[in-house]
Amino acid sequence: MKIFYSILVTCLTFTMQGYAQSPELCQGAYFTEAQGKTFLDLTAVTSKVAWETRASKIRSQIREGMQLQILPPKPSSKPIINGKRIMDGYSIENVAFESMPGVYVTGNLYRPLKKQKSYPGILCPHGHGENPHGRFREQTQKRCATLARMGAVVFVWDMIGQGDARQCEHKMPKALKLQTINSIRSLDFISSLPGIDKNRIAMTGESGGGTQTFILTALDDRVKVSVPAVMVSAYFFGGCVCESGMPIHKKGDYQTNNVEIAALTAPRPMLLISDGGDWTKNTPKVEFPFIQNVYGFYGKKALVENVHLPDEKHDYGPSKRQAMYAFMAKYLKLDIKSVQDASGLVNEAPATVLEEKDLSVFNESSPRPAHAVMGDEAIMKLL
Repeated sequence: MKIFYSILVTCLTFTMQGYAQSPELCQGAYFTEAQGKTFLDLTAVTSKVAWETRASKIRSQIREGMQLQILPPKPSSKPIINGKRIMDGYSIENVAFESMPGVYVTGNLYRPLKKQKSYPGILCPHGHGENPHGRFREQTQKRCATLARMGAVVFVWDMIGQGDARQCEHKMPKALKLQTINSIRSLDFISSLPGIDKNRIAMTGESGGGTQTFILTALDDRVKVSVPAVMVSAYFFGGCVCESGMPIHKKGDYQTNNVEIAALTAPRPMLLISDGGDWTKNTPKVEFPFIQNVYGFYGKKALVENVHLPDEKHDYGPSKRQAMYAFMAKYLKLDIKSVQDASGLVNEAPATVLEEKDLSVFNESSPRPAHAVMGDEAIMKLL
């Protein structure tokens, strides 16, 4: 096997395409499109046993590469929850909790107003974007509010260095490790809420949030349904340090890519959302068949789907959200009919887009706790 991967690395002649980086970092368009396809063709296995052996190695290198073989102790402090607002069919609360001592995950909790015996929980990490950043963007608020109106409890949280999470810069060297810890603690948080059905936990995010989605789903089987949007690519490895700034894809003659990492979701339900305007343009012909083949080892090919929008670009726009709502409703038993219009589309109009000041957890009346660790250097020491 070692000889095979050594030959594979040599044959593909991996290009760095302008990135000044460690030899074991795979960033941005690290492969060409042709190299990405060739890599998948050469690494494809033919049995469940062979895949699970490969999958174990991939998970191990993710943990080793981000220096997360052992998870830091979980803080015992209680979450900060304030600013509750009653909206049309849902409520919003502002939330902060510690992922490590002195390091806060900050976000918003959306809950359905309709009482239910139990509730699915959905994690909604956001992608990179211009102001308003992340969880304050219209597309993010509408996604979370609508899922709550369908009957799910939804949590969206800040990427580090954005929103309320300004204890360090976003491009801090170990951003990938900290964001993964924050994802795990976000999963802990939503799973701990009263009434949450732990067998109906899902995750969906776009772009960098898509990376967070398939990484957490790969590492933690508590995530039962996964919808990574506009991110799973055979040749693009994520253009930010929070996605590919630590060596999770390569070590010596070992190499993987984000398609194999996303395939670790098998056999849990997964929807790949792709478009023609970014690095997911080849998904129907390259990435999806590879992942569907892995699902076939479990006899579950029908549990992975791809919605491809060739005329669209890189976002979590309305048609992408429509596809996600239908998939989530199918596998989480959400009440999609209650939010559909006469044409069968989900009506997002009742989702009110609020201003950043309304959604911020830290403000004059609720300041960031005094013991919060501040600055890249101090955070790096903790990590």
